[in-house]
Amino acid sequence: MPKQKTHRGAAKRFSFTKNGKVKHKQMNANHQVHLKSTKRTRHLRADGIVDNGAEARTIRKLLPYK
Repeated sequence: MPKQKTHRGAAKRFSFTKNGKVKHKQMNANHQVHLKSTKRTRHLRADGIVDNGAEARTIRKLLPYK
């Protein structure tokens, strides 16, 4: 029986909470940070949770071993 391959790009970008929800990194946190306020960049460090259920299911299929 062949082994199932994970999607390594998705594995680097997503993780899971203790309850099984999919976490992602916030967008707009890397480019031209000096133009954003300190409060905004501080809040961008926190992880977000994928709200769309269809996208969360797709990510779970790409990462079967997590």
